[in-house]
Amino acid sequence: MDSNAAILNIHRDDEGSKMGMWLFIFTELLLFAGLFIVYGIYRYLNPEAFTLAAEQLSVTIGTINTIALLISSATIAMASSSIRLKNKKLTLFLLLVTLVMAILFMVNKYFEWMGKIHHGLFPSSTTLHDLGSGDTLFFGLYFFMTGLHALHIVIGIVLIAIVFLRVKNNSITDNNPVLLDNSGLYWHMVDVIWIFLFPLFYLIT
Repeated sequence: MDSNAAILNIHRDDEGSKMGMWLFIFTELLLFAGLFIVYGIYRYLNPEAFTLAAEQLSVTIGTINTIALLISSATIAMASSSIRLKNKKLTLFLLLVTLVMAILFMVNKYFEWMGKIHHGLFPSSTTLHDLGSGDTLFFGLYFFMTGLHALHIVIGIVLIAIVFLRVKNNSITDNNPVLLDNSGLYWHMVDVIWIFLFPLFYLIT
């Protein structure tokens, strides 16, 4: 081990890094919990409008995206295990599958959003205004909450891509897999949030 590597190991705090990620995840879950509460209140006040508005969403697309995220969550978890088994090739493959599933999610979400915008079902549109306040609230929450979730997906894609490159150039190995582990924790959080968003917007009709 050269002197630079030794210095990095001395100053590396894996437990602190994981604790920091857990605190970040906790704050993000609190944010979405607040949004879920807001959604629940408005749905209670506008049950019929929310039910009819939910029927405008594609359960098929929502289901495909759910499956994609579940697969990606499993593959990044397996990547954390494979790096510890010193199987670099399998780790790279699993990270690549995770990225593909994440991109598939975003492509589906893009077409879904564009479809709603094309039909005038977006906040501040005349069509939505004519339908009433309940529909406006539903689609306002839909675009804001799924948009915020999509932002987390994009951040996750960038993070996992960085991990992929670092595994490829041996910056991440079985001796220092903490960045891969933290990326996995972050990605599991994204998955859990979607598990709540999916039934709230797509299935409760």
